[in-house]
Amino acid sequence: MVDLQSQYSKIKAVVDPSIQEVMDSAAFINGPKVRQFQSNLENYLDVKHVIPCANGTDALQIAMMGLGLKPGDEVITADFTFAATVEVIALLQLTPVLVDVDPVTFNIDIEAIEKAITSKTKAIVPVHLFGLAAEMDAIMAIAKKHNLYVIEDNAQGIGADYTHTDGSKTKTGAIGHVASTSFFPSKNLGCYGDGGAIFTNDDDLAHTIRGIVNHGMYKRYHHDVVGVNSRLDSIQAAVLDAKLPHLDDYNKARRAAAAKYTSAFKDHPKIVTPTGRTQCEGICDTCDCHVFHQYTLNLIGVDRNELVAHLQENNIPCGVYYPIPLHLQKAYQDERYNEDDFRITNQLVESVISLPMHTELDDEQIDFITSTVLNFINKEQ
Repeated sequence: MVDLQSQYSKIKAVVDPSIQEVMDSAAFINGPKVRQFQSNLENYLDVKHVIPCANGTDALQIAMMGLGLKPGDEVITADFTFAATVEVIALLQLTPVLVDVDPVTFNIDIEAIEKAITSKTKAIVPVHLFGLAAEMDAIMAIAKKHNLYVIEDNAQGIGADYTHTDGSKTKTGAIGHVASTSFFPSKNLGCYGDGGAIFTNDDDLAHTIRGIVNHGMYKRYHHDVVGVNSRLDSIQAAVLDAKLPHLDDYNKARRAAAAKYTSAFKDHPKIVTPTGRTQCEGICDTCDCHVFHQYTLNLIGVDRNELVAHLQENNIPCGVYYPIPLHLQKAYQDERYNEDDFRITNQLVESVISLPMHTELDDEQIDFITSTVLNFINKEQ
């Protein structure tokens, strides 16, 4: 699904000396490389504060802790996403409120958010799923109307540009009150271990979060807030800082690969290809609202399990993201949920399949993948 070895070989001459510099300095925690990466990422995102941490799940949890959410507060998020988004809500004894997604973009459904708001609602967590920017203007308008926080889950969307209704653009992760991201190795900007970060333009919130990530300390052995131990180590920061200048090129390569996939599958009656937001005219190598963390097809009348087996027989990796809705996961089942409210999610978990997507895909690989998919589906007809 990813080719990290080939990507590394192209930046080895920068990465290796940077890691060696950390080794020579022995500044393994909160060293100069962490501060350098933090500053460079702030400039890239045009956000006032980046607070690095140990992983993307911690980043979400710490963002919620920083906002002062209390047990029993309701947090609305999408049913069709990775479990980490709802996991941290439950860990903090908040109340997750899962809602359906849009059938075209797979991102959180705006009308469903409105319907789910109660007097206990305190926050909305939109996920920029598969790398496509969620409808942030509408979400921020709802949040303002109901005095709610917006926590962007940007784990899959780093580098994407959100085009506002007035035509201006903002990087995802720099729109809500606070945002989180993951630097897991397979992410568009990934390190060589675990890593994450929190973003915000709120000075007071940033101060609070900086204490939380370091045991609640602003001064050594003075614990002013309840905190955790969640820090990005210097070696991972060195890797990320070496990769950051390439992020736009990485995302451009992903968009180009996506365009080739889409061209091959175009107009097939049993394949629905990914789309951009309504402001974008389809998917092409210039559309910047989507950074294609995944390239996900929605199949119509195709035996997905058989297709998965067929691809595996041809040594083509694929993924099903996600096979079970969060509202049906044992850990998050709730008698309040009505199956009729998850019509789109329940359909998607049965019909989506993700194809290999990374910066090193070439035309020969894409041709082989698409022809293998098409040959199987056409034989089924």
